[in-house]
Amino acid sequence: MSTGYPRIILYKGKEAAVKRFHPWIFSGAIHSKEGHIGEGDIVEVFSGFKEYLATGYYQEESIAVKIISFRQREINEDFWLEKFQDAYDLRVSLGLVDNTYTTAYRLVFGEGDGIPGLIIDFYDGVCVIQAQTTGIQKHSASFVNCLQKIYGSRLKAVYLKSDHRKSGGEASSYLLGTMQTGLIKETGHLFAVDWEKGQKTGFFLDQRSNRMFAQFYAKDRKVLNAFCYSGAFSVYALKGGAKMVHSVDSSKQAMEWCGENIVLNGIDPANHIPVVADIKDYLTGSGEKYNMIILDPPAFAKTHTVTHNALQAYRFINAQAMKMIEKNGILFTFSCSQAVSRANFLSIIMAASLETGRRIRVIHQLSQGPDHPISIYHPEGEYLKGLILAVD
Repeated sequence: MSTGYPRIILYKGKEAAVKRFHPWIFSGAIHSKEGHIGEGDIVEVFSGFKEYLATGYYQEESIAVKIISFRQREINEDFWLEKFQDAYDLRVSLGLVDNTYTTAYRLVFGEGDGIPGLIIDFYDGVCVIQAQTTGIQKHSASFVNCLQKIYGSRLKAVYLKSDHRKSGGEASSYLLGTMQTGLIKETGHLFAVDWEKGQKTGFFLDQRSNRMFAQFYAKDRKVLNAFCYSGAFSVYALKGGAKMVHSVDSSKQAMEWCGENIVLNGIDPANHIPVVADIKDYLTGSGEKYNMIILDPPAFAKTHTVTHNALQAYRFINAQAMKMIEKNGILFTFSCSQAVSRANFLSIIMAASLETGRRIRVIHQLSQGPDHPISIYHPEGEYLKGLILAVD
């Protein structure tokens, strides 16, 4: 079959990972290129024996090709529609589509759905696209057409939220409709989402199932929600019967969103104290004691080169939290750094436990929600690691 796409030829012996369906080609594996290849262009990957391996898009980075197909074919709108329909059908099977209690979910999760570099979150009729690479952003018009075919009249707007560094510098914009903020339900709780100003796509959908654990364990406890962002864990904890929740974040805007979500859910403001503060300063200087603490920090490690510093940061905040927890307390602790392995995360929690002298037992090991699936061929897709710990 001849598609006319430029070719990437690998060194002999470098085809093994591709044959195991790993979706990344590293630059060091490339022997040569055939045809003109620009940033984000579709290319076909061949072994050193001239055997077709995969189709993907090229980028001038360490990961030189991100694979979108292991079958030779034309990359057109029909191709993207098949990908989107497959992702949508999985969410239907998970009970997330047309769910009256949960009206937001991740529709496309990069490598987990066979489209590296693409994130799409659905917020009750609004799709927010995160184009993380130039190769993905080039196809954004096709993505809108696919979303319209899948959702029909249920689709109110499509917002492209570009990563300026990775997607070629194009500004974020509405590709369909205009709807600046939205109101979603998550397991029956209400949340306002600002996808224009908010972090990532506006709301952290990956923690949905983990927040339900927080609701279960919060009853009659005094709770600290550190790195609270828009207060989702705080809402769940208060709905679960927490006596008091302190929500702490360094962002004043985040605290405004948090307060709005507290009011939306009919929670007595007297049971919630918002605090704008640097988390490290709060953990070391507040003097407060808690029966339950939630640590959900941003990614301390973006790449493997800074993993050591990240591990020390995780150790510090966890050790401080352990010092603040009363006997028989509960600690929820997370790392969303892909570069930090689950084994590394466990070891750093053990180090924090040894430092503080607290007896720690693991109650649950947590990960991202089911609408953030992990390809069995791409274990790096498990970026969210979480633990629920009993602190004696």
